[in-house]
Formats: sequence, C-alpha cells, structure tokens
Amino acid sequence: MTTNDTIMVTGATGTLGREVLERARRTGRPVRALTRRAAVPDDSGVAWYTGDLTTGTGLDEALTGVRTVIHCASDIRHFKNDVPGFRHLLEAGERAGVEHVVNISIVGVDEIPYPYYRVKLEGERLLADSGIGWTNLRATQFPALLDLGFRVLSKLPVVLVPSGTDCQPVDPGEVADRLVELALGEPAGRVSDFAGPAVHPAAGLAKDWLRAAGKRRAVLPVHVPGRIGAAWRAGHLTAPDHATGRLTWEQYLTERVAP
Repeated sequence: MTTNDTIMVTGATGTLGREVLERARRTGRPVRALTRRAAVPDDSGVAWYTGDLTTGTGLDEALTGVRTVIHCASDIRHFKNDVPGFRHLLEAGERAGVEHVVNISIVGVDEIPYPYYRVKLEGERLLADSGIGWTNLRATQFPALLDLGFRVLSKLPVVLVPSGTDCQPVDPGEVADRLVELALGEPAGRVSDFAGPAVHPAAGLAKDWLRAAGKRRAVLPVHVPGRIGAAWRAGHLTAPDHATGRLTWEQYLTERVAP
C-alpha cells in the first residue's frame, strides 16, 4: 500500500473548489492547492503551488508527490481552455505518478448540446483515456448560479424562463463532501450522479426567488427552440433518481437571498 496520500485540489479558489479544499483539510492528509497567481496564499493548512493549466507551466513541480487530484478548475468565461488545460494536467499527472484523478462534471453533458457542456464531456473522455485511475461525478446546478441568473433577469419588468424546463439545485458543500469521499477511495470510473433533493419547474424557482428577494415581477415561460431547448424540456438537467442532496432550494433562499 502506498504511503503517499497527498491530495491536490485544482480550482481551489472557485465556488466548489473552496468547499472541497476546506473538507480536504479535515481528512488529516497533506493537502495542496493550485493557483495561477504568483503570490500564493499564506495558509498553514495547505501547500499552495503556482501553476497554469492553460500552458502547463508549473504543473510538474506541483504534482510531484501527489497521489490524488480533485479537479475543480474550470473557466466558464474562456471554457475553450478547459480541454487543453485538463490535458496538460493529466499529462503532468502521469509524469508525476498520480494514481487517482477525481473530476467534477455536470448532469446532462452527454444530452444537451450546449458548448460548455460539450467541453465538459470532452474532459470526461480525456480522463477515461488518460491511463490514470479516475472517478467522474456529475452534479446538477448550484443554487448560486440560479440566484445570479435571477438577479440579472429581475432587472427587467418581466422575468423570462424556459418553458417546460425543470432544475434540481444541489448544495456545492454537499457535492464537495462527495468528491472528498471519492478521493479517499479507489478509482471508481463514472459514479452515480449527485442531485438536489427536489425537482422544480424553472418558473417555480423564479417565483420563489422573487418572493424571497422581495421583488414584484411577472414570470413568463418562453419556448426555447432547437436541440438545447428540446433537451431541457426532456429533463436532461435533472437526475430525479439520484436526489442525494439534503439542502433545499427553500433553505438556500432563506439563508442567502431573503432580506
């Protein structure tokens, strides 16, 4: 049995990565985190390394001595960089002797032809073909993403939402718990999806958010044409058979949105 039990977290400053890093600390194992910044945080509980996934710079040093990587890094604004970045990570991981890569993906990436989802799906394929032991977890939407969307949409007189579309928000902290649990185990391939406790119509989510935020707006469901809209209406954003999460949308609204 290997004596190397170091965990590396990529994307450690993001919404999910911060949650993963906090839970990785609690394992008692050596923990590293990757950042693009030259000035690393002064953190007594984590060894921070500077590395750039896009270019591959600094990855060999950062991954030397690491057994497990929890890969949370993603740049939704420049998501075309995600695939080459993941490739650089996997190549450096193979050189460094990394034994297990745990990846977070999204429910519906193989059904919804949204460009970002296609990138996430290509990342899954890279991981499966990498030759490194791997585990892939798909999760549903984080409440903060819906919250942000409704904050933007509520600036208009009418809040537009896709008709016939359901969502299943899940707490990122609970997803982080699952990722760290998987990282402590052996490579498991694609594991069961991780979804929130309840499926909600998009219009219902919007009305709930407006009520919690104290805003008076009409909610108008609109038909989204094309393959993306059809995939949404077919329920591919949800995983009702894997409603593992516990924190509800209503709890999120009470804790984070209500005045």
